[in-house]
Amino acid sequence: MKFKYIFILSLALTSCKDSFLNLTPDSELSANDFYKTEVQFRQALSGVYEALRSTVNESGYLMGEMRSDNTYYDYYAPDRGIHIIRRENIDDFLDDDQNQWTNEYFNNCYVAISRANTILDRINSSDLSEDIKNNIIGETKFLRAYFYFNLVRYFGGVPLYLSEVKKEQDAFLPRSSAEEIYQSIISDAKDAISKLDNPKFPQSGRVTKGSANTLLAEVYLTRKDFQSAEPLLKEVTNMGYALLPNYASVFETSNKNNQESIFEIQFMMGDQGQQSMFSYWFIPKSNNVELITGVVSNTLNYGGFNVPTDDMLQAYEQGDTRENASIGIAEGIIATDGSFVIESVKNSQGYVKPNGKVAKPFVRKYLHTHSRERNTDDNWPVYRYSNVLLMLAETLNENGNSAGALTYLNQVRKRAGQTLADVTTTDKTALRDLIFKERRVELAFENHRWHDLVRSDKAISVMTEQGKYMKAKFGYLSANAYNITPNRLIFPLPYLELQLNKQLTQNPGY
Repeated sequence: MKFKYIFILSLALTSCKDSFLNLTPDSELSANDFYKTEVQFRQALSGVYEALRSTVNESGYLMGEMRSDNTYYDYYAPDRGIHIIRRENIDDFLDDDQNQWTNEYFNNCYVAISRANTILDRINSSDLSEDIKNNIIGETKFLRAYFYFNLVRYFGGVPLYLSEVKKEQDAFLPRSSAEEIYQSIISDAKDAISKLDNPKFPQSGRVTKGSANTLLAEVYLTRKDFQSAEPLLKEVTNMGYALLPNYASVFETSNKNNQESIFEIQFMMGDQGQQSMFSYWFIPKSNNVELITGVVSNTLNYGGFNVPTDDMLQAYEQGDTRENASIGIAEGIIATDGSFVIESVKNSQGYVKPNGKVAKPFVRKYLHTHSRERNTDDNWPVYRYSNVLLMLAETLNENGNSAGALTYLNQVRKRAGQTLADVTTTDKTALRDLIFKERRVELAFENHRWHDLVRSDKAISVMTEQGKYMKAKFGYLSANAYNITPNRLIFPLPYLELQLNKQLTQNPGY
């Protein structure tokens, strides 16, 4: 973890004679001087927000979508670089503790947690007003809870750092149990709820009480504590959020932080280093993708990931507007050098491939106007109001109020297409399956599917069947791919962490 390495370096430097190196010139602020004013604490808090971007860059979709039955990768034989193979390994359930992408996710979460802990340890001794303190603490605790929530879902029990690391003996902790991690998450989320205000529209992109309610409700759903989730979700429905009339418009860059947005990770195109580039990873590998992006670009080295599966395409009902908003088809031919030449871009729904053509589906949800390759303006949606409605439908169904669940489920369906029939069944088991199916198409490519499969206890059965289909379709898959056991429901701790911290033990099966 990053704060370990910084701490070790600082020990080495401070062990030298004072005259050797003055690390803090008088003209610059030291850490002890910095955490004083509201501006400084807000700057530090921006650093925690900034770390969110690393969780939805490459590791996020590899672990949240490609691990599931929603997406896979476009195999490209000429490029067998290790950075490509390790992406593919996550999809094929062949990853190990040296996989750079899962390891980066683990490490980046702890970078954010370290920043959050410093703020929380130092703010109470500041001279800020109680209102300002509470707001900063609320936002910071939400973020710390969110990072730990992702860690525990992806890695199981992990070291639980709740204070700034100042001494060597505090830098290396053993694993806490998953239950201990969850209790910390619940405590932080509850404190965030008590300190944050309701959303104000238009929103700023910062977390609010609605964000914290939604996070805590999802934690309870993950733990199958539906009774605790229900009042939190009902409260969110009274905070002013609403579904936008058009599904595709939810993701337009002109509609960032809209009335449907509960929490989204902020990106900004330009030269500030804050741009997104999801669409470039998700479009086909080709010498020129201008017909898709509007910008001349060669994606052979980085495109062709998060490709919608056949099963995903079949999950949409006829007339569901979410399909064309989420998935496009690149149609073309294979050139003599083996590369894919894009000739046209088509809608997914109702598409029939002409004879002699090659068709490659791609995620178009994050594909919007931009002028420079790999420099886009799209935010990443973490929580949307439609997700709250579907979680509320789920909790009501599990709590014995299946008729009440239909109201919220059908709100989401009606926005998706006027021709979609209302769900009417009140059979608890059948309705549970329909709610999860609706979650799949509504939240496709937003990094929810793997978590939904795990918490619904369907990950092993669904992905085993998906593996059989994929092996029959693609001859390049190895015989040991898609060998999905309970151990594979979480990822391994990074190899380097185990070498640095001898108190850690690896997850079983790795």
